[in-house]
Amino acid sequence: MLTETQRIALIRFCQALVNQQRAQVIVAPKRPASGHWFGGGNMVAGPDGALYLTGRFRNQGDSRTGLGLGERGLALDILTSRDGGFTWNTILSFSKRDLDVAGHAVESIEGSALRFAADGSVELFVSSEKGDIRYPEGWEAYQKPGTGVWTIERLRAPTIYELRQAQVEPLLECRDLRYVHVKDPVVYERTNGDTVLVFCTHPYCWTSSNSAYAVRRAGAAAFGPPVFEFFPRGATWDVAMSRITGLLRVPQIGPFTDGEPLVLMFYDGGESVRNLDEHAKAVRRPRGYSCEELGGVAVALERDLRVHERLSLYLPMFVSPWGTGASRYVDVLPTEDGYLATWEQSQPNGSQPLVMHQLSRQDAESLLR
Repeated sequence: MLTETQRIALIRFCQALVNQQRAQVIVAPKRPASGHWFGGGNMVAGPDGALYLTGRFRNQGDSRTGLGLGERGLALDILTSRDGGFTWNTILSFSKRDLDVAGHAVESIEGSALRFAADGSVELFVSSEKGDIRYPEGWEAYQKPGTGVWTIERLRAPTIYELRQAQVEPLLECRDLRYVHVKDPVVYERTNGDTVLVFCTHPYCWTSSNSAYAVRRAGAAAFGPPVFEFFPRGATWDVAMSRITGLLRVPQIGPFTDGEPLVLMFYDGGESVRNLDEHAKAVRRPRGYSCEELGGVAVALERDLRVHERLSLYLPMFVSPWGTGASRYVDVLPTEDGYLATWEQSQPNGSQPLVMHQLSRQDAESLLR
C-alpha cells in the first residue's frame, strides 16, 4: 500500500511526534508507584477554544487474579486547559457509582473518549467492568471468581458541564465469547462526516487484546454493527495484543498529495499478558505485557480501516526509557499550530503519568515532505 518514501516519512513523523525524552508530565497518578497511572482517554478542542482531556485514575490492582486486589480504575476525570495543554484543571469527576448503568454496578473504570458535535453538544464514551454480568450459560466456570464483563456506555449533554446530570446509556455489549469484553473506546471523524468508534475486545479467556470498530454514518443516530478482527495481532513484538488507541489523518502533502486519504493507527502491543522471565543470555529489551504495553503504529485507508499496513513490524516504535518501558494509549490532537501527542509513559518509580509532546506544524510538514 505504501511506497518506501511514504513509509520512511511516516516513521520519521511518528518518532518525532511521540518523543520520549522531550515529553512533559501533564497529569500525575494518585501515587508515584507501580500500578498507578492516569490516561486511557483523549484530548479534544472545545467550542470555547479551550482544550479538554478525559482519562481515568487507576490505583494498584490486578484484573488477572480478581477484583479484590486493590482499587483499580477508581475515577474518570475531565480536565480543561487554556494554555495549550501545559496546565490542567479538573472540572468533572465520575466515581464508579456515578457510572452504574441498567442495574449493573461498576467495579473498575477503563478507557474513555470525548467528542464535540458541530452544535457544541458533547458525547462521552466510557468503558467499565460490571461485576454482576456473567458469562453465557454453559461457560460460567471460565469466568474467574471476582471478575465481571466489560461494556461501553455513553453520556450525552448540551454542554460539557452538563455531563454531570446526563443519563448513562448502554451502547456496546457483546455476548459472543470471542469478543465478550469490549472497552477502551476511540473516536475518529472521517472527512465525509462519519463517526468511527474503535474499541478493544478480549475473548472469554482474556488471553489477548484485539480491536474492532463501528461506524455511525453522517446524519445517522445510531452506530452500525461492529466489525471484529479487522486488525489482527502482529507476528513479533505484538503477537499477544494489538489494541488501537488513537487515529490521526495523514496530511495530504508531499508524497501523500495524491491518492486516498490515509490514517495513522496508534496501537498498544506486547508479547504476553504476563511479565515473562527472560533467558539470562538473551537480548534484554522491554517485551510488553498486560498493563505495561509498548507502542506501535499502522497506516490504513480512511474509508476502510480493514486495508492497513504496519509500520512497526519487528520492534515497537514507542518505548519509555524508564521503568518497564511501557508507552501506551497514544492519542494525537491536530491543532492550527501543530500536533499534541499524549500517552502513558512508564517512570523509574513504576508509575505511568500522562505525558505530552508538541510537534509544530512546520516541523511535521518538513518530516512528511
